[in-house]
Amino acid sequence: EVWRVNFALAKIRTAARTLLTLDEKSEQRMFQGDALLRRMIRLGLLLESEKKLDYVLGLTTAKIMERRLQTKVFKLGLAKSIHRARTLIRQRHIRVGKQICDIPSFLVRLDSEKHIDFALTSPFGGGRPGRVRRKKAASGGGKGDGATAADDED
Repeated sequence: EVWRVNFALAKIRTAARTLLTLDEKSEQRMFQGDALLRRMIRLGLLLESEKKLDYVLGLTTAKIMERRLQTKVFKLGLAKSIHRARTLIRQRHIRVGKQICDIPSFLVRLDSEKHIDFALTSPFGGGRPGRVRRKKAASGGGKGDGATAADDED
């Protein structure tokens, strides 16, 4: 994960560095620079006040890691640990907006951040109960502490 983030960050920095070598009035620098800055602001990696290519060179791996869906789910309190957050995402319990997202490394945009929630189909989000809860309900609410399950097998 960290290697992939470092690689993406290196490509972003390289693009910014090459744009900085061009003349300030250059058409390429103006258009591509603005596009790069707009993308970084939309992802939440830069603030609105940091609209210069110099700030792109100051981006860190930690800043990108903070924007991942796995980290956001943990920070919002939907999961008790970072590992549980990854599991919930992979098991399709988390949605961003109306779309279920099962990729922990998904970079959450600034405007999508407030739409992270449990999926409507998830037992955590008010959907159908899970396998164990359905089984307990069918057997009458789980009478014993597990000894009844051993007796049923015989």
